Amino acid sequence: MFIDRVKIKVRAGKGGNGMTSFRREKHVPLGGPYGGDGGDGGSIIFKVDTNKSTLLDLRYNKLIDAEDGGNGNNKKFHGAKGGDTIVAVPLGTIIRDIKNDVILADLIDVGQQVVIAAGGKGGRGNFHFKTSRNPAPNYSEKGEPGEERDLEIELKLLADAGLIGYPSVGKSTFLSVVSKATPEIAAYPFTTIVPNLGVVQVKDGSSFVLADLPGLIEGAHQGKGLGHQFLRHIERCRVLIHLIDMGGEDHRDPVDDYKVVNDELALYKLRLTERPQVVVANKMDLPAAQENLKRFKKAYPDIEVFETVTLIAEGLDPVLYRVAQLIRETPDFVLNETRQEEVVYRFTETPPFTLTRLGEHRFILEGDELNRVFQMAELKTDEGALRFARRLKLMGVDEALKRAEAQEGDIIMINDYQFLYRE
Repeated sequence: MFIDRVKIKVRAGKGGNGMTSFRREKHVPLGGPYGGDGGDGGSIIFKVDTNKSTLLDLRYNKLIDAEDGGNGNNKKFHGAKGGDTIVAVPLGTIIRDIKNDVILADLIDVGQQVVIAAGGKGGRGNFHFKTSRNPAPNYSEKGEPGEERDLEIELKLLADAGLIGYPSVGKSTFLSVVSKATPEIAAYPFTTIVPNLGVVQVKDGSSFVLADLPGLIEGAHQGKGLGHQFLRHIERCRVLIHLIDMGGEDHRDPVDDYKVVNDELALYKLRLTERPQVVVANKMDLPAAQENLKRFKKAYPDIEVFETVTLIAEGLDPVLYRVAQLIRETPDFVLNETRQEEVVYRFTETPPFTLTRLGEHRFILEGDELNRVFQMAELKTDEGALRFARRLKLMGVDEALKRAEAQEGDIIMINDYQFLYRE
């Protein structure tokens, strides 16, 4: 089954908690804090695997997570790092963050990999909080939560050239004859419902990757037929081979067919009409082919037309020479996508927290930065709770509560926890 778009959730590993402990040997009086740090959480890494040709493996795996880091130990021993999770995807995969609507990675190189969700940092042991004023801190730091993302994974085939044209004009036959690919071939429209790839070896020694794509019909840019499934995969092709049924076997007019297909390319996005086209008049062995070719050349006098009978491999060599030449001469079309391991960020000044009044004497504090500080805080000890309160004050929470006219004893909610407000 060919799957080229899925939505999944990824969750990196949480950092391990730091440890609160003290050195207790007899020969070391006042040994001081001795707690080790927690290990970092594992990350979610996407990597190109050339053995993959579809996103089928991800279709039924809606949540992918990584291993949490190990907790710190006594004697300043560091917790174990959580194992990373490697997600294998095909060449040409695009990874998009749904919440922020940004492309995180465009995997177009063999072996390329990118960290999509970073694991949380391990919490610090109490050894790190020793100061001259507090030589025996009785608190440590919890591990940082790992990143979570909702992703849209999309596959766009990486082919040098793409076969376009109405259904049943001979695209699959063309691919099967010029390469070792074995697409399904039958005498009914939309036999090809998924893209097929083949490597074409030209007699001059050059080669290129050719994609046989589902047929276009009028309204394809609006998703009719297999329009969006088709047009998505043509975006990366540098050269288009436009096959036309010049024999009119399906009782369509080849002159109109050429216009309709190019109109659909123009109505779609991403500069599809800027790609050079090699126009192939196929099925020239049919009775009406010569007459239709005369009308076509009269309607489009400036277009070079190659005459073929793909079923018996007649006239194909000139087509392949021309395509190989155009591929060499045509640069890559730069789309609005990231390249290699670049990540696109949109700068938005996000406050560390928001304060909302829920009702009489009740407030709720929310925000990514605030939640990170809260989840790393150690609230079971007085020292840890005091340190958390100082962090909130530095973030401006106290001032925000005063501006909101919070009163002594009001309930302040953070996640599922409730705190009482004190001046």
